[in-house]
Amino acid sequence: MTTAQAVGEQAAAGLGKDELTELYRHMVCARRIDQYAQGLLQQGAISFHVPSLGEEAAIVGAAYALRPADWFFPCYREFGAAVLRGMPVRRYFDNLFGNADALAKGKQMPNHWSCKEAKIASASAPNGTQITAAVGLAWAARMRGDDVATLVYFGDEATSSGDFHNGMNFAGVYRVPSVLLCRNDGSSTETASSTMAAKGVAYGVEAVRCDGNDVLEVVATVKDALERAANGAGPTLIDAVTQRMQAPDDIDRDPTARLRQRLVDEHGWDDARDHALVGGIDAEVEMAVTAAQAAEPPNPSSLFDDVFRELPWHLRDQRDELLG
Repeated sequence: MTTAQAVGEQAAAGLGKDELTELYRHMVCARRIDQYAQGLLQQGAISFHVPSLGEEAAIVGAAYALRPADWFFPCYREFGAAVLRGMPVRRYFDNLFGNADALAKGKQMPNHWSCKEAKIASASAPNGTQITAAVGLAWAARMRGDDVATLVYFGDEATSSGDFHNGMNFAGVYRVPSVLLCRNDGSSTETASSTMAAKGVAYGVEAVRCDGNDVLEVVATVKDALERAANGAGPTLIDAVTQRMQAPDDIDRDPTARLRQRLVDEHGWDDARDHALVGGIDAEVEMAVTAAQAAEPPNPSSLFDDVFRELPWHLRDQRDELLG
């Protein structure tokens, strides 16, 4: 048994039926949001959505381990983590539709959301740029003496980006309280490293591999990294090895089915409870989709809002011309 597996089993022993059910509920919620959004994309109702099918354990498990004061910096597959942290499901679909109720009022790219109240930074499209932002916030928190850590998600391809190098080097030199979680689905062909965890060695960053398809192992690994960060031991790079599913019935790769089986084996979970849980989630998601789809489009004047503190003269002229 590896160290990460041992930690995962310890975490399982410390989590009761209610905690496991909550984890399962959020993994199912991420899956159902994904499926509804994919349906909308195929219908042409929205223009963009990035799925997380098969990566729910790495995404939800890491967010579950966070403390209330901690921030997380998403890539663009982490909507399940955002909902767990308190972002309303409706806000996610508002962003996909780019309606007037969306935080950025249609100015942000679909599937790129944020939620300040839940301590979630805005998703970033350029590969890896969220890494330097997360490390920067963690450094600022340490300078202020705040007990705040950051969690940043990225795919294995991002470890070949310049921002990964800059973020890891800065984190290692200044011992910032950051957890850098690589959702490693093995898709990257741009590295000669034996593992993604090996990349932490050169930067002097603690690195560990875990089973990214075992939500309990992910929870335990991230909690351990956060404890190190809170104790001043610096950052941790987590190589969460996972596999993206090709279809919802790809059972062998399904981390959600894996947790469900644990609930069945240890806590008597059954089909009736499962149907009730999924039905409640579907009702919530359907309500969010219906409301977001029916919302008004952004007012054209909002194009000029929330960009500059004081609107420059040339944009004032453009606004006046647009509004006639």
